[in-house]
Amino acid sequence: MKAARLALALALAAPLALAGCGGAPGGGAGGAGGAGDDRTIKAFDINLQPRDRVKDGGTLRWGIGEFPSQWNRNHVDGNLAVAAAVSNALLPAPFASDEKAEIAPDRNYVLKAEVTAQRPRQVVTYTLNPKAHWSDGKPITWADYQAQWQALNGRNPAYRIASATGYQDIEKVARGKDDHQVVVTFARPFGDWQALFGPLLPAATNSSPEAFNTGWLNKIPVTAGPFRFGGFDQTAKTITLVRDESWWGERAKLDRIVFRASEQDSLIGAFSNGELDIIDVGPSAPGYARAKATSGAQVRQAAGPDFRHFTFNGSSELLRDRGVRQALQLGINRQAIAQSDLQGLDWPIALLDNHFFMNTQEGYQDNAGDLGAYNPGRARQLLDAAGWRLNGAVRQKNGRPLELRFVVPSGVQISKQEGELAQSMLAQIGVKLNIQAVPSDDFFTSYIIPGNFDIAPFAYIGTPFPVSSSYGIYANAPDGKSWNANFGRTGSAAVDQAMSRAAQSLDPAEGRAAANAADRLLWQEVNVLPLYQRPQNVAVKESLANVGARGFYDLRYENIGFMR
Repeated sequence: MKAARLALALALAAPLALAGCGGAPGGGAGGAGGAGDDRTIKAFDINLQPRDRVKDGGTLRWGIGEFPSQWNRNHVDGNLAVAAAVSNALLPAPFASDEKAEIAPDRNYVLKAEVTAQRPRQVVTYTLNPKAHWSDGKPITWADYQAQWQALNGRNPAYRIASATGYQDIEKVARGKDDHQVVVTFARPFGDWQALFGPLLPAATNSSPEAFNTGWLNKIPVTAGPFRFGGFDQTAKTITLVRDESWWGERAKLDRIVFRASEQDSLIGAFSNGELDIIDVGPSAPGYARAKATSGAQVRQAAGPDFRHFTFNGSSELLRDRGVRQALQLGINRQAIAQSDLQGLDWPIALLDNHFFMNTQEGYQDNAGDLGAYNPGRARQLLDAAGWRLNGAVRQKNGRPLELRFVVPSGVQISKQEGELAQSMLAQIGVKLNIQAVPSDDFFTSYIIPGNFDIAPFAYIGTPFPVSSSYGIYANAPDGKSWNANFGRTGSAAVDQAMSRAAQSLDPAEGRAAANAADRLLWQEVNVLPLYQRPQNVAVKESLANVGARGFYDLRYENIGFMR
């Protein structure tokens, strides 16, 4: 139902994640395989069924990889894919995407939305569904849109926002002919305007920094979807949603959805034992095989807008030198890691050489060049030039060893495996890499977001929008402090300018060219090291309909259920 929006929606290895993607996928078949690879890559695989073939009632038991504490997804701590998987059943968004990344208004919330002027300013007019209302009975009106813009435009740093992209380009949000018409006037053109206002939160949430930062902490106070919030069980780590009988759209098929958080290995065990109906297997060959062998189950697989990567923390004392980061990038054999991760998944192995576009998307081109190639000899030269000289097995500078922390979430075998491979590779260039496993629930909030790591592996989930979905990942912090969603904590004015050109272009071809210009600069910066486009492997009970590996398709939660 909901448009996937700017998500820094993050993932460990299997739970969902974000990234910059754009354009439309390159069709529902073919794609990322090498020459002669005839394996079909699906755009989505959800067992799409009409509502009359889905039973009324039932409980869906859905396994997720962490138990979020911040449920405001526009907050930097709440912009997680697992939070999206839950709250997409609860919250409004103006638009929904199909499997081809084509966008249309979600008429449960917006009857019409269009650019009504381009000169002298870009103006977008939304006609809201007058039936739409919050669970507290208040109607959804233009005032909710205005308050969200005011909170997310970046002008008040007390709002701990994930990203100001798009909102910072708006001049004003005003009431139209009535409370159910929103008129948005842009100060600068913004091509991805359909990426905005999803998820939409009530005006009260955005009314003050305190309400924004703490009002959704360990609670979901207001909803407006086919399901409503039923409750948390902190001990069992479950989140319960129940059908909202006051929902004005098509009645939800399921009685309830119970999300259960656990470490990835435990989730696969619970699924195999029949305790869960759906889990994201991720790029885990043992998990894939185990789920596939489960009686009455299947693994649905599609080309996701997701990509696996390593993030390098440029604020770490040992990684502030760009030359050192480039050396580490050259010292990592991405092909070997991709082959290890994807082995046994029945998925074509192809490196991802772009930070914004997936291999299967229009606009994709290889911008990695020499900096994307495995070259330990060149890596050693760069480290020598940076003053890091070999002293035994480990390089030193001013008496300090080049010793780094590779932080991984516990219970995610694929992350540990990636760390072990990187550890062996970097040892060959004189770098010591220590693998530090931390609790899954703390991985983002206590380590990645505050910058308490040197290198970390996870995945980003993209949206149908090219740059706006990932602008915040790479945006520079002129004050050196306000990095928001840029967990690599490096950037440049040149990267920002190229991304801004891409975001402001209303011509898709020009926008793609500018995005690729930004991408070429990012390969030099070494903030995020892309590995591969991540297949979505979702294990489900085979009787489940309208859910699974969704690709760009926004799930319609009211249609999810068990086959008759």
